[in-house]
Amino acid sequence: MKKILILIALVVLVQAAPLFAQDQSANFKESDYYYYNFTIEKIYFYRLGYVVVYRKGANQLARTYIPSEWFTEIGGKGEIVGLGPGSEWPSMTVYYKQGEFSHVRLRLRRERSHETWGMVPLSINMDEYFKDIEEVKLEF
Repeated sequence: MKKILILIALVVLVQAAPLFAQDQSANFKESDYYYYNFTIEKIYFYRLGYVVVYRKGANQLARTYIPSEWFTEIGGKGEIVGLGPGSEWPSMTVYYKQGEFSHVRLRLRRERSHETWGMVPLSINMDEYFKDIEEVKLEF
């Protein structure tokens, strides 16, 4: 008889536990930021910035242009994170705050001999692609 009473008390306690659980949604604040992350296939250094070729689908590539001053100005729109040796592949993360472009983070291999790095020949003029850039233009 004592075992049955203990078993009933245990079942009632387990059934009542959700009533005393804290509401986690009351402590959760949704961020104003959201982001898109892309795998970088190739990144070219140009004298005015970076030409980033990224994967936009299973077998499609897109290109965007990012001015170098975004990475050198205090409070600029860009950040570069250097990846050391290993298997992590370079990526580009574009952040938005309340629907407006905020900043971009490039995770790049430090060693310039990595297959994702490339150089634009000096004979090619790409200046027109780096004029008046206010945000990263993305293709999906």
